[in-house]
Amino acid sequence: MAKPKIAFVASSAPKARRARARLEELYGTRDPARADVIVALGGDGFMLETLHQCFGKDVAVYGMNRGSVGFLMNAYEPEGLIKRIQAAQSTVLHPLRMTATDINGTCHEAVAINEVALFRETRQTTKVQVSVDGVVRMKELMCDGVLVSTAAGSTAYNLSAHGPILPIGSRTLALTPISAFRPRRWRGAILPEDTEVRFDVLDHAKRPVSAVADSTEVRDVVHVDIRADESCAVTLLFDREHNLEERILKEQFET
Repeated sequence: MAKPKIAFVASSAPKARRARARLEELYGTRDPARADVIVALGGDGFMLETLHQCFGKDVAVYGMNRGSVGFLMNAYEPEGLIKRIQAAQSTVLHPLRMTATDINGTCHEAVAINEVALFRETRQTTKVQVSVDGVVRMKELMCDGVLVSTAAGSTAYNLSAHGPILPIGSRTLALTPISAFRPRRWRGAILPEDTEVRFDVLDHAKRPVSAVADSTEVRDVVHVDIRADESCAVTLLFDREHNLEERILKEQFET
């Protein structure tokens, strides 16, 4: 990569703002609309916000951790940034597209880099029918919720819900229940990336459910369709020694 045109963006955290000021002092900055690379300073939540703003744009995103976990971020080091970006390894991510229909018949669309999840809205468990590519695979799942995760998001909420870690490049999705009550021992499924998943909410008047695509929430849904959107992409840049594939592999051996 030739010397990139860089734009710096930061979360509201004080240390992220201080880091942005320091980096702009060292390297200057561009308008994000005219940049080759956006350097995002914050945590994973801010990185997801930044990635959502970059869909459909010819720009790569290089994250530097000024948050907490920073799974999607590189280490923060002000010096040598240009060389790090030029040597970085790129990872192209395709999001999930959620189409959710609510009780009023209104259709809502959103994309998710990590996962699309359904959650119960009240004290009662939700009842969901699960279909895969038009075939009903589970007539009734009683649970607190259920999610579909990308490989990139498999180490996030999916892992906390005891779902599998999926290698980047495996072209698979994780279908994972959240606190399943019946069938109690069902742990979910690993599906091909081109699979279409549909959740039909049973008894939705008595047991209301919300659907969330990353940070976009739709309340009182009746059914939700989820598929990978190959027409939509975003590029992340990682230091080669700590690329996303290596991080996901390493996560499987952490205790």
